[in-house]
Amino acid sequence: MKKILWTLFLIAYSFTAFSQSYFDDGLSSEWHSQRREELRKLMPASSVAVFFNNPVKNRTNDVDFIYHPNTDFFYLTGFREPNAVLVVFSEKREVNGKLVDELIFVQNRDPRAEMWNGKRMGIEGMKNELGFEEALLNTDFGTKSGINLQDFDKILTFSLSEEIEESSANQPLNQMIDEFKTATAYPDKLNEISAQVYKMIKTSDLETSDRVIQMLKRYERQYPEMMQDPLINSFMNAESPEKRMLVKDEMPDQKLDITSLASMMSVLREVKTPEEIALLKKAVMISAVGQIEVMKAAKVGMTEREIQGVHEFIYKRYGAEELGYPSIVGGGNNGCILHYIENDKRDLNDRLLLMDLGAEWRGYTADVTRTIPINGKFNAEEKAIYELVYLAQEAGIAISKPGVTFQEIDAAGRQIINDGLANLGIIKKGESHMYFPHGTSHHIGLDVHDRGTRDPLKEGNVFTIEPGIYIPEGSDCDPKWWGIGVRIEDDILITKDGAVNLSEAAPRTIAAIEEMMRLPSVLEEWVLPEID
Repeated sequence: MKKILWTLFLIAYSFTAFSQSYFDDGLSSEWHSQRREELRKLMPASSVAVFFNNPVKNRTNDVDFIYHPNTDFFYLTGFREPNAVLVVFSEKREVNGKLVDELIFVQNRDPRAEMWNGKRMGIEGMKNELGFEEALLNTDFGTKSGINLQDFDKILTFSLSEEIEESSANQPLNQMIDEFKTATAYPDKLNEISAQVYKMIKTSDLETSDRVIQMLKRYERQYPEMMQDPLINSFMNAESPEKRMLVKDEMPDQKLDITSLASMMSVLREVKTPEEIALLKKAVMISAVGQIEVMKAAKVGMTEREIQGVHEFIYKRYGAEELGYPSIVGGGNNGCILHYIENDKRDLNDRLLLMDLGAEWRGYTADVTRTIPINGKFNAEEKAIYELVYLAQEAGIAISKPGVTFQEIDAAGRQIINDGLANLGIIKKGESHMYFPHGTSHHIGLDVHDRGTRDPLKEGNVFTIEPGIYIPEGSDCDPKWWGIGVRIEDDILITKDGAVNLSEAAPRTIAAIEEMMRLPSVLEEWVLPEID
């Protein structure tokens, strides 16, 4: 019996990955504390914000994925462990006899679990290392916490409609979510879409209700299940604006708000502080060096996975803890697949190689893409397409400054690409097409597609400019263009004076790429034994 119990113990603890390292050169506890203070300034009076950290994700059988915290949770706390809840009050509240404006609930110290998975912070660690004045065990969340959520005018959180994997690793988190749902009378079918629809209806009036109906019809086509809600159904089918207002008046005021917190976090996270910019610069520079070393190492006959390995080796060599997202390494026609992550093509030939990768440094991720000819020399068709993408990117970078919008950056590059494709005979002038199917810019930060608004650019924004042209095999154009996929992506910092290209160290002109590919690689002397 003892042998059986010991075996079960090994299964439970040997392959989970709960804890993660903390870095002396990362963000300070004071920085995270200041972020919570900035959040309080955006919260309405008499409100509480509740953040649940990410669950543990199972990879297969008894092995879990390496744990990654929810990025909003990390932004506000610096904490990297699961089964945790952060509670932020808009004003100080008396909780268990103490006046506090925040609480964090964490898993307990457990020597047996820590032997397998690494040290846990525990209550004392949260106070001494992460600067929390008051921390409690996650088993105290709910009725034992001393917090009555009904005392607040607004309860801010995110949608809890997504089901969490049932496992012993997630049991404390599921228990806390159940406690929260009970305390807030969380509706069974509440999700982001229904919450947004309720908000649109509640803010409508006689003059605007027709426009709201048109918006709801578009929503209905994408989310037909929303019509199962009787109030939404009644509003949509009311015979007149006056009768719509009667339905609106029937809708209860909700204390529970699952949409506003996302907007607040987007406002906070879109403008980077100097500390964040320093971390992003390091992530971007590591990623740029990866592109440089691959340009020197790339040869006909290599595999996509081999190229991927060179990039990721460079990242680890510099001490980057993770990838910001799955590496995209697409040779030939694979470069026309936007999120191609299989990277399993063998024996790369003389076609283009598109490489979209980013190192994660202390939680912050770069996003840098280069497209190179695997044989070291662009042919005429590749040059023509590459030059269009390069000119489109240059146009976007040139106009980037405070006050400019993502839409303006996109339009500047898209016009160049549209005109250029028409001049090359790939499309007819003015014809709509799918050769440039994505937007040009997104914020980067703790997420590769980071939180942020679509407001005009501000000093401190860090974002991508990434035009592309993709002409997959079988396209409706001359076959000489088939299989050409080009994307150039750089990470741009907005200062008061304009744009700074943080990834400019990685060559991006045709001449500079071809010159770099002629240089010897430090990896050429690294010869591994053949394995059958």
